[in-house]
Formats: sequence, C-alpha cells, structure tokens
Amino acid sequence: MKRLRALDGLRLVCALAVAGFHYGVSWRLDGVHPPAYNMPDAAPVLIYGFLGVETFFLISGFVIMMSAWNRTVREFFASRAARLYPAFWVCVLLTTVVAGLLPISGGLPFARVAEGTDVLVNLTMLAEPLNRPLADTVYWTLWYEFRFYLIVACLLAGGLTDRRVKIFGAGWLVAALAMPLFPGALLGEVVMPGFAPYFIAGMTMFLLRRNRRDPWLWLLLAGCYLVSLQRVEARVLDLRPGFAVPVWPALIMLTVAYVILLAIALGATDNLRLRWLGTAGALTYPFYLLHQRIGYSLIRTVRGETGWDAGVLAAGAVLILLATAWLIHRFVERPLAPMVDAALRGRRQRHVAGGPALHMRGV
Repeated sequence: MKRLRALDGLRLVCALAVAGFHYGVSWRLDGVHPPAYNMPDAAPVLIYGFLGVETFFLISGFVIMMSAWNRTVREFFASRAARLYPAFWVCVLLTTVVAGLLPISGGLPFARVAEGTDVLVNLTMLAEPLNRPLADTVYWTLWYEFRFYLIVACLLAGGLTDRRVKIFGAGWLVAALAMPLFPGALLGEVVMPGFAPYFIAGMTMFLLRRNRRDPWLWLLLAGCYLVSLQRVEARVLDLRPGFAVPVWPALIMLTVAYVILLAIALGATDNLRLRWLGTAGALTYPFYLLHQRIGYSLIRTVRGETGWDAGVLAAGAVLILLATAWLIHRFVERPLAPMVDAALRGRRQRHVAGGPALHMRGV
C-alpha cells in the first residue's frame, strides 16, 4: 500500500484542533453554575476544533477502505487490532493513574475515573456499549470507529468490489437520512446517522481514486457533503457554550476538509516526500487518546499552584503529550503491533523494520 504522507499531517492537525477545543473551551452543563472558559478570548475560535472529529471520520472512511481492499476478514481484523490496541492499553492505564494522582473538578463533565474492573472493561475498547464509565470521555469516538470496522468487515466477507461498495454507500446514506424519523430504534446503533456521511464520503473518495470517471460516485459524494453540512449545523447549534457560535465558519471548515481529502484521494499529494509527516501521523493516535483527561489534569493542577496563563499551560501540555505519544509509538506500538498482527493471523512474526504499514492506522 502506498503511504500517503499528507494524510499523516492532516490527522495530526485534526488531533491538535480537538485538543484546542478541549483546552480552550469548557462549560458546565448542570444548569446552576455559569460557563467557565480556560481561554475566554480564544474560545470563540477554538470551539470549532470539534470539527477535528468529523474530519477524523472522513479520513477513516478513506483509509480503512484502502487498508481493507484485497484482504481477508481475518487479515483486516488482525491489522486493525494491531494498530489500535497496544497504544490504547498503555493510554488507558496512564490516564487512570494520572486521573487518580491529579484529580480535577469543573470543566467538561467527565465520567468518574474508571476503577477496578472498569479498567479491564476499558481495555477491551467496549466500555461504552457495555455501559461502563470511560477512563476518558474522548474514547466515545472509538466506538464509532469500532462499528465502522464491523461494517467494513461485513462488506469484506461478501467480497469487496467498486459496485458493491458504491451501492452499499448509497443505501447507508439513505438509511442515515431516515433514522431520525425513528428515534430510539436499535438500528440506529448500526447506521450511526450523525456521523455516517463522513465514513461514506471517505469510502467514496477511495473509489474515486480508483475510478474518477464514474458520475455516480461524484453524485454520492455530493450527497454526503450536503448531509454533512446539515449535521454540522446541528452540532454547532447543540453546543450552547454560553456565547454565540456562528454556523458559517464550521461549514467553511468542513468544506475545506472535504476538498483537502479529495485532493489527496485523487493523487495531488502522492509525490509528497516530507518524512516528518510520517512522524506526525505516528503521534496522532496516542496523542488523541492522552490529551483530554491528562491534559486537563496538568493544566488545572499547575494553574491552581502557580496561576500561570492557561494558554501557556495548554501549549506546554501539548508538547508534553506529543513527547509521550512518541515514546508510546517508539517503545509500545512499533514492537508490539507486529506481534499482535502475527498472533491474530496465526503465523510467525516477520521481522520487518517498523512493522507492517503502521501508517495505515485509523482514528
């Protein structure tokens, strides 16, 4: 598989945007206390960092479809588990330890820190469907990714072809549009109507990479884009942070995300050779897993002791967690991912430097 370095850089930008959203904006939802902002002057801008999640899902649709093509179901699951679990296990344990040593109050409404058997459940990445508290609320996105992987595995089991993926994507988009008419329906857990357009759009862009002359693919992508605009508008209106949040910047930012990923999909960046982008991509996943709960603990603890500016502390937290993410990648992911992959495929590990295609990990 060809490594698309531009995707590595785009993923890190998304992770930093989400971190900016979490560090710069926090609000209490109990209806009693007034909103509290870590960086009130920057909050009206940083709040749009939530779009990093939408862009992550957009990228995931493209990357996961690319990584699944020409693989068996077993190979696909082995690859996904090897990419996701080693770093996740370490991040869950680190988050639990830091949350215990540096407890915080206020800010985003964190679930209680996972304790005892809750830690073990979190390590499976299934805490949310099992209705157990998350060690870090940022893990909510992983359940969406997990379900998307199951959907791709089902497609893989039936035989991946351009036509089948195209038809399925169109049907999934229609189902996503219809699901709000049936609130509480169990099928909604599979359809994921709020975020389905991004996964479908990413899948469609992968098909366009294979055949950009198919008009039906362009029509499907346009449909995904229009539904995405509606979904983002709803997300902005649902934020209610205590200050006005215009919708139009979010629509522009989402449009830019679509254009950038489409350009990457169509080969505009295929010849990009900046090696540091590979490092950026490697840091993204562990940084994303670590940044929220640990970042809040660091910022609030140091600020309470010193009174330092929240912006300076947020920048310091980002640097510390990026360094930690590199250590996790270097000393956990790189050695363990090939071992997990080989074990799940039921064969001896091949000693290939860097492991098999670590850059293809999704969000």
